[in-house]
Amino acid sequence: MASLDKELEPVLDKDGVRLTVDEAIATVTLTNPAKRNAQSPALWRALTQAGRSLPGSVRVVVLSAEGQSFSAGLDRQAFAPEGFDGEPSFIDLARGSDAELDAAIAEYQEAFTWWRRSDIVSIAAVQGHAIGAGFQLALACDLRVVADDVQFAMRETSLGLVPDLTGTHPLVSLVGYARALEICATGRFVLAEEAERTGLANLAVPAGQLDDAVRDLTAALLAAPRDAVIETKALLRGAQERSYEEQRSAERASQARRLRDLAGVGE
Repeated sequence: MASLDKELEPVLDKDGVRLTVDEAIATVTLTNPAKRNAQSPALWRALTQAGRSLPGSVRVVVLSAEGQSFSAGLDRQAFAPEGFDGEPSFIDLARGSDAELDAAIAEYQEAFTWWRRSDIVSIAAVQGHAIGAGFQLALACDLRVVADDVQFAMRETSLGLVPDLTGTHPLVSLVGYARALEICATGRFVLAEEAERTGLANLAVPAGQLDDAVRDLTAALLAAPRDAVIETKALLRGAQERSYEEQRSAERASQARRLRDLAGVGE
């Protein structure tokens, strides 16, 4: 898939990540197709920096990837004794204290957390392989539009690991516990038809139409007033943690803010 970037000056372009901003739309692009956009701690830090670099004008963030694969997952060099240049290997991390290991994983997770901020809507445009960390990065976004050649897989369990880059919560929320367990424990591929049918994908389209489908969805999201989208997203994000009565109360409070704002009497 070609990048969704226009000819814009990048706000950030480092370690396999490029961020461009066009008024209300930001595009974060994975830019290492030669390695199928394999992920590393440096890439995760760049993703975290991209999130912190978004100007206040941005309402929609599109995550895309150059090449035939969205992301083949963690670069296996992380498990080599030498690790990456200038980085501790995962073996070194495992030999550290519990606090050091926890802090390292928490830092990696930051690359995957900001996509669900209430003030933006994030869309992952996914083609080809999205494996392990690649699958979890797609799951980090609010919405997913996939090409008909997409292949999701959670391969961490087959490596003796668990998905730890914030992917378990959205996966269970989208497909339910039993299917999530089966997907993770077997490491099998989830293809486009199943992804759309089970809710992993909002939309599946032919690969050549992926860019256009994401642009259409972005335009539809931008058509609604920003504050209404922010309030609605916050309501929906919190619904699973609230009781029915708590959600009713949250709806009333949210609507009161919207009505006062529309009437020009808000704070």
